Amino acid sequence: MSGMKQLAATLIILLICSAPLSGCFGNEDVVSVEEQPTYPEIWDRHNLEWNTTHTHTFVLEKGPFSALDVQEATIEVDTTGVWEGGPTSAEVHLSYWLPSNTELGDKVPVIAIISPYFSYGQPGSESSPTNVVGAGRGEFIFDNFIPHGYALAQVAVFATEESTGCFDYRGDGEGLSIHTAVEWLGTQNWSNGHVAIYGKSYEGATAWEAAAQGSQYLKTIVPISGTTALGPLLYKNGSAEARSQVMHSNYGGSILDYDLDDIDNMCGDVLEGFLAGPTRYLLGEYDPYMDSYYDERSHIDKALGKYNGSIYWVQGLQDWNVDPHQVFGGPPGVNWYQEYINNGYEVSGMIGQWEHNYPDQWTKHNEQESGYGGEAIHNMTRWDWAQDLFEWMEYYLKGVGPKPLLHTQVQRNDGEWRIEKTWPPEDVEKLRLDMNNCNNDGAFTGGGAPVVGGGRVVTVLCPSISESELHISGLVTFHLAAVPTFDGGQVFVEMQDLETGLRLGHATMDIRYHAGGYEAQTVTPGQTLTMMMEFQAIDAVLPAGHGLRFILSETGEDYLAPACGPSCTVHVLSSMSTLELPIIQRDGSNVLITPQPNQNSD
Repeated sequence: MSGMKQLAATLIILLICSAPLSGCFGNEDVVSVEEQPTYPEIWDRHNLEWNTTHTHTFVLEKGPFSALDVQEATIEVDTTGVWEGGPTSAEVHLSYWLPSNTELGDKVPVIAIISPYFSYGQPGSESSPTNVVGAGRGEFIFDNFIPHGYALAQVAVFATEESTGCFDYRGDGEGLSIHTAVEWLGTQNWSNGHVAIYGKSYEGATAWEAAAQGSQYLKTIVPISGTTALGPLLYKNGSAEARSQVMHSNYGGSILDYDLDDIDNMCGDVLEGFLAGPTRYLLGEYDPYMDSYYDERSHIDKALGKYNGSIYWVQGLQDWNVDPHQVFGGPPGVNWYQEYINNGYEVSGMIGQWEHNYPDQWTKHNEQESGYGGEAIHNMTRWDWAQDLFEWMEYYLKGVGPKPLLHTQVQRNDGEWRIEKTWPPEDVEKLRLDMNNCNNDGAFTGGGAPVVGGGRVVTVLCPSISESELHISGLVTFHLAAVPTFDGGQVFVEMQDLETGLRLGHATMDIRYHAGGYEAQTVTPGQTLTMMMEFQAIDAVLPAGHGLRFILSETGEDYLAPACGPSCTVHVLSSMSTLELPIIQRDGSNVLITPQPNQNSD
């Protein structure tokens, strides 16, 4: 509340209490001077008018404040012992915009976007610096939250934009730069001591890096398709993504800005990063970086128990850049989303059928193909996203308004939205499918088991799974019996609707990781193993009477073929394998109607 509003409220109380004093003090029926706002129920939002004219969404009511001129700060950090061969000190640079009510002495919370992408790229074509509101990511906060009395900060991690030091990609050094910024933002004379980190992709990863540091000022994080751990991002049960070999190189535009600081940016940690990807790919269980490089760059496990704030989790189920396993996976038997809930964290989620996009990024949603979210496009964009996030921030950063409902908004592959207590839902029932009832079609060797690898593909057809519609919701498990011919090889599985050919999901695994998780084991050629494969998160409908098709190959989509080449084929014993489908029953009572533009307007 501004100073003028506080004065007015005080005068009103004095006028009221000039009457008999009974009822003015100590009466439970007295209404607080600062009344709690009333927000529209989430079930009713589709009946309201929403601004659908912009590339991002807007809150229902614009706030009364304006943004003051941008300010900048540079914070010096002691980095002694942080980097191998790096500088002993470095600077974190940030820019921030305050709302006009700070001129009246109000203290405000701050929403920070922390990134390597400010001034990213070569001179002449680089992105904007921190002191320019970032298109998309910064603009959304600037337009919606500053008018309601929030500050916006844009922070450059070490070695990017005007921040100096070593570019320690997702490492401890980068975490220190992020933590330094959070601590500074939480202790300024205009700050109420409450900081949020918001962002997608790398900017969602910095939220987890901050959470792993455990700052008292970090009150909530909003990771949108944000990386939680580097190893599982680049290697799905040992299967290497194409970018796993060049991940550090991808950020050359941020660490090389063609000045003398470039020398300081290239410390031992950077050089290690260039080697980590190829080493893991080529050596597998003999990778010397397994217990150091990737462990240092796992943040979600370190944040558990250290972070003391809330989480608003946003994830695209069709995201191939930062896949849903970053949220719903973990070590064997762990679902990070539920793990945080079980440990007492206040967690909400919005899980849509979009790709690597924001919930309201309709210009990107429209580009999705069939089987990759295309069937849900008509109902995909969340035009109430800004309002949903606003209510979350009001409570966790200001203590204003009712406590948000801790639930998960999830979209099915046909576009239908519903609200669950958590996801995967707690009441899933496992439908077990013995694959001996299915038919193999593919490459066989000498009349024996079908072979995957060396360009050979096996198809498994499972007719009519159920006489009723099946709602698959969660992590499908495929326990595939297999026999390696080498210490290596992998299987990529795509699951389709047998009748329509619609893609439902995929799983991939290097056979050395057959137990699941992150630990590779040496395998002996000729031994029978069970590959504990887990599909990426699925929320989809299989119509009554439809069957399933499984296409087994050595690689698919953007995964690399195994490093051992055509020599490391895998014999797959589908008749000895099982599939478990997580099935839920819903009566339509939790279906959520979301605001959408008039479908007939075109």
